[in-house]
Amino acid sequence: MTMPTADRVIAHQTADSRDAEKNNFLDSRNDGERRVDNGDRRTNNDPRHTKQPRQNNQPRRDKRDVHGWVVLDKPIGMTSTHAVAILKRLFQAKRAGHAGTLDPLASGGLPIALGEATKTVPFVMDGRKRYRFTVAWGEERDTDDTEGRVTRSSELRPSADAIRALLPQFTGLIEQIPPQYSAIKVQGERAYDLARDGETVELKPRPVEIHELTLVEHGDNGQSVFEAECGKGTYVRALARDIGRILGCFGHICALRRTLVGPFRETDMIPLEELEALCNRAASGEGSLADALLPVETALDDIPALAVTRADAARLHRGQAVLLRGRDAPNSSGTVYVTVAGRLLALAEIGNGELIPKRVFNLTGLTASPGRSNERV
Repeated sequence: MTMPTADRVIAHQTADSRDAEKNNFLDSRNDGERRVDNGDRRTNNDPRHTKQPRQNNQPRRDKRDVHGWVVLDKPIGMTSTHAVAILKRLFQAKRAGHAGTLDPLASGGLPIALGEATKTVPFVMDGRKRYRFTVAWGEERDTDDTEGRVTRSSELRPSADAIRALLPQFTGLIEQIPPQYSAIKVQGERAYDLARDGETVELKPRPVEIHELTLVEHGDNGQSVFEAECGKGTYVRALARDIGRILGCFGHICALRRTLVGPFRETDMIPLEELEALCNRAASGEGSLADALLPVETALDDIPALAVTRADAARLHRGQAVLLRGRDAPNSSGTVYVTVAGRLLALAEIGNGELIPKRVFNLTGLTASPGRSNERV
């Protein structure tokens, strides 16, 4: 396992982590958010996000400490913010946030962090994503998906050979211009706000990495199915737009499903109906919500683990550095996640013979069932 550099991780803990927790925690001001991966557009007219009064003067349920990850198989039509609200209610959790917005028109993996898992959100957001998406040829739309208005059209339809010949141009490190309807800031304003006001802005190309892009299906119905594995910041809608332009037939996304987010695979996903059924069984004493949780440290699969003694754990818990001595002391530097007696304790940095705590976890409350860790081995 390759150890990431300390600069990458610690920078996230001081900046991205604060932003992720601030922006991903349930906030009624952000209701209706629409993005693919790291940002698309927002609409605020969804009646599901209108705060409703409690019925029949029902008392507000007490919130509790819940720690772990739930990888929701998000249904089409639901915003990521609304999904977080539902899980927060089902688990009666004090804190919740998601690790990478998924567009309402898309289905698939939406990792939702509960409690102390929110401290690990940046590690998931930096991971690879895999999408399966369908492109409808013949029309380019201002939103680059089915919800927009048609801006260009063509009677041409590409052949499978023409598509495959083009894909190497969109593989590897490429420059990509974000969609007009995106969360990119332009002079302090979001691009999607300017686009809704009828303004056309010049968005600068940004480097993104496409690890893999393949044509899966190509039929006679004017549509093609692709799979893409990409890094942070990639816009799948922009891929459809740019491929269609080069082919001269134009195109837009008409279906999208996310099948991988960082360490979370499709087998980790749980449909909302199944999760609600589990909650009902738990309420009647026939099960436990812990069975739906993945451990907090699941998000840290790419980070080396380091076990410490209880005495050293006590120092780290107080925010104090620990000297690394003896033949078992690591001879490298970087970020590790620290465990004591098999339990997650902290994120720490190794440097100059010391183990310096950066994030300490308090996992008192509901956590994942012990068997959930073994399921993923």
